[in-house]
Amino acid sequence: MYFSKGIFLIALAGFAEVALSHKPGKGPNRNAKRNFIMVIPDGFGPASEALARHYTHWTNNATIDLPIDKMQIGGIRTRSTDSYVPDSASTATAYSCGIKTYNGGIAVDDSYAPCGTVLEAAKAKGYKTGLIVTSRITHATPATYASHIYDRDIEDNIARQLIGENHPLGKPQVDLILGGGRCYFTPKSTAKSCRKDDIDLLGWAKSKAGYQVLTTRKDFEKKTKLPYIGLFTESHMSYEIDRDPAVEPSLTEMAIKGLNDLLAASKKEKTGFFVMIEASRIDHAGHANDPVGHLHDILQYNTMMKTVTEWIDKNSDAPTTLISTADHECGGLTLGYSLTGPPDYWWAPQYFAGAKNTYEVLAAKWKSYAGTDAAYLKTEIFGKYGVPDPTAAELAAATAGKSSTSAVGAVLAKAMNARLGVNWSTGGHTGVDVNLYGYGVNHLKMVGNHENSDVGNFVAQELGLDLKSITRKLQKNKKFIDAYVKPQGKVQKRDSCSKHVNEHL
Repeated sequence: MYFSKGIFLIALAGFAEVALSHKPGKGPNRNAKRNFIMVIPDGFGPASEALARHYTHWTNNATIDLPIDKMQIGGIRTRSTDSYVPDSASTATAYSCGIKTYNGGIAVDDSYAPCGTVLEAAKAKGYKTGLIVTSRITHATPATYASHIYDRDIEDNIARQLIGENHPLGKPQVDLILGGGRCYFTPKSTAKSCRKDDIDLLGWAKSKAGYQVLTTRKDFEKKTKLPYIGLFTESHMSYEIDRDPAVEPSLTEMAIKGLNDLLAASKKEKTGFFVMIEASRIDHAGHANDPVGHLHDILQYNTMMKTVTEWIDKNSDAPTTLISTADHECGGLTLGYSLTGPPDYWWAPQYFAGAKNTYEVLAAKWKSYAGTDAAYLKTEIFGKYGVPDPTAAELAAATAGKSSTSAVGAVLAKAMNARLGVNWSTGGHTGVDVNLYGYGVNHLKMVGNHENSDVGNFVAQELGLDLKSITRKLQKNKKFIDAYVKPQGKVQKRDSCSKHVNEHL
């Protein structure tokens, strides 16, 4: 194995140590003007941070920490009511409603009754609100903050609730939306629409709810007053390493624009803002067992976190709390293999330096390529994924599977993981605890190991929110619940382990 760092030394600007400059103290009165930033790096486990930190150290061994390392204050237990291994819907419901629920449930309890969320309660109290993601905005995590439905996959319904066109509280709850997933907001007659009906949600948002609608990079760069909805891709936004900056803003850019606009909109108000920011695609790369996509979205998450802490310091006259934790780990990531001699154990992060794209992009590129020549496959496909030396068997497998992007993607991932010494135990989630990070006012109140539902309750306590009142209002709307929240017809029975898990929560 080649260990020399050689040409892989590069400068890593901006990853300076983040100091915990904010003291816990008593902080401002919870009824005083406050801001709360909730950041969820979806699918991000402890090994994921180690992977990014080790690679960063390999490229510049003066770098010991990544920005979030200095912000770690504890851990989060992630189980849901029906499994020790959660999904994003159940865990995000814990973060939004302060209760545990079953896998797949969007801001509902085990009986399918809607629960009031911190975003809805903040809106009711006069706070400005926002959701910023790199997935579809209708995906499970953002959905739990401003919609209620028994099944996370009914995204056309979720889209209607998110912008208030069909929300049980009767009006839009979210002032600022940034992310992907435009296809769920355009009528089925529109090219690339994901809807099954003719509802034009973007048109409704603009004409009926007063939203400004942003769909391009040029739109994003304009000064924009709330409320607005920015959807820059039909489905999920691109992985960071694949992103075209002329087309899509980065997670960091969206976060800072969102924070500035929320701050400006709340300047003259008695209350501040609540925003949830999700580094969504860390999880997608974990599902795909794609170490390249995983790495670069983690690095972008770290960049965003550092930039947000600087924003908090710069705007110290607006007391702000930042809490960040994953919803769950994804992929069962491990790092390392045995050597026959010293140092006995290793993994090889240097291979990451040659990667230019995820296998998602490269497999599509190979499928569309007119030829089958090995030279192109070796340099433009394997080489651009960080595998400069594909074997004859790997080249043959990629050639045989050329018509299938999933088949070629699997070949590329297997080749890269083998060279790195990175292993994945699953293409799904795992039940391990995830790290908890904090910054700003009163964040040290969360030091320690907590159930995920404690996070939602902490947000409510800090902002003085009444979740029970919102829950009562939601549950009074029986007509809406029967028509849109509860299952329509028979649903698959949940796993029999749910009773055992619930008895021990």
